[in-house]
Amino acid sequence: MKTIYTGIKQLLAFTGENSPRSGHAQRETGLIENAAVLVSGDKIIAAGPRRIVESLPEAADAEAIETGGICLPAFIDSHTHAVFAEPRLKDFSMRTAGASYAEIKQAGGGINSSIGAVRAASAEDLEKSLLIRAGSFIKAGTGTAEVKSGYGLDRDSELKMLKAIKSASEKTPLTMIPTLLAAHSVPPEFAGHADDYLDYIEKEIFPSVEKEGLAKFADIFCEKGYFSPAQAKRYLNSARKHGMLPKAHVEQMSRSGGTAAAAACGAISADHADYCAAEDIAAMKDSGTIAALLPASNYFLGLKKFPPAREFIQAGIPVAIATDFNPGTCPCLNMQFVISCACVNCGLAPEEALCAATINGAKALGLEDRGMIMPGMRADLAFFDYDDYRELAYFFGDNACVRTVIAGVTVYEAGNKHAKGISASCSREAK
Repeated sequence: MKTIYTGIKQLLAFTGENSPRSGHAQRETGLIENAAVLVSGDKIIAAGPRRIVESLPEAADAEAIETGGICLPAFIDSHTHAVFAEPRLKDFSMRTAGASYAEIKQAGGGINSSIGAVRAASAEDLEKSLLIRAGSFIKAGTGTAEVKSGYGLDRDSELKMLKAIKSASEKTPLTMIPTLLAAHSVPPEFAGHADDYLDYIEKEIFPSVEKEGLAKFADIFCEKGYFSPAQAKRYLNSARKHGMLPKAHVEQMSRSGGTAAAAACGAISADHADYCAAEDIAAMKDSGTIAALLPASNYFLGLKKFPPAREFIQAGIPVAIATDFNPGTCPCLNMQFVISCACVNCGLAPEEALCAATINGAKALGLEDRGMIMPGMRADLAFFDYDDYRELAYFFGDNACVRTVIAGVTVYEAGNKHAKGISASCSREAK
C-alpha cells in the first residue's frame, strides 16, 4: 500500500546526518514549501517539492491524500511517567496554597503518595489507563513515547508496571519505550536506608527485569533527599550489567552532582538539568550525553527557574525536550505546549524546539529510524492546521494536530473516530 500526502504548505524534514543535532545545526529544519511525502508500507520512499514527488514512477498508483497545513516527524517524547493509578490532586492543592516540594513530601505527598495506589492497582487497570493516555498522545501528534516505571518501588509492583507497558504496547500504535525507574525514591519500608534499598534493587529487581526483557533503559532520581551521585553511579553501572542503558533525573531542584555522575556512566540523556553548571555541561560534552529538558514541569510547579537551554546550545550539547507527563508535577502530555514553553521560558528558537521534539528526542531514546522525513525512515508523521511552522510555538493551549501517521498508517484524523488504531476508549484522558 502506497500513499502520497500532498498540498503540504511547509514540510520540516530535518534532513541531514542521522545523529543528534547541536549548536547551529539544531536550527536546520530542512524546510520545503508546497511539499509532498510518498509512503510505501511503513517507510518513507520520497519527500520533497510536490511536483517532483508526484512525478516519480512510484507515485503513479499511490493513494493521494491532500492534507494542507504543515507536516513534521511525529513527536518523540523521550521522558514520561505515563503509568500511574491516580492523579495527585492533594499535592496540587497544597502547592497552590504555598507548600514547597519538600513540605508536600514530608506530609506524605510527592512520589511516595503514588506508591500505595499503584501497589493496590491491578495490572489490567494500569494497562487500561495507559491505553487511554496513549490515545491522547497520538491525538496530539506524538508517535513515540518513553514510559517509566517508578511508582511501585518493590519487585512485584515495578514488574507489574513494566508488564503493563509491554502489554499496552501491543494494543496501541503508539511506540512505548520502557524504562525501569526503580530508584525514583526510597520507599517507606526502606526509609532512611537508601543503600539497603539499592541492595534490594540489585538482588531482586534488576535480575527479574533482565530475565523478562522488560526495560531498555534504567533511570534514577539523583537529588538531595533521594539518591546521591555515588548511589546514582552504583545503580546505573549495575543496571548496565543487566542490559539496561543509563538515563538520569539530574539537577532538578538543586545542583546535586547528578549530571557528572550520569555522564561518568555514559548516560544517553541527563533529564531536567535545571541547575546544571559549566562543569556539568563540560562533562556532558565529553560523554556525548543529551540534555533532555522538561520545562512544562517547571511551569506547572510555578517555578521561576527553567533549564539553561541557551547554555547547552552554545556549548554544543544536543537538546531534546519532553513532556515529563506524570500525575504529580506535570499532568500534560501535549508536546505542542512543551514546544511553546521551551521557546518562551528556556529561550529556544522555534526551529530548535521542533528539532528537540523530533530528531533529538529520537536520539535521546537511541532510535535511528524516526525523527526525520527522508527515504528509508519509518513513516511517522504529524500534520497541523497551520500555515507557518512557527505557529506551533506561538499558539498554545490547544491541539492543532489534524492527522497522525504511525508506521505508514493514519491512526488519528480530526473528526474521524474510525481512524485505524484509535478506539473510542482512547478518545479521552483517564479520569
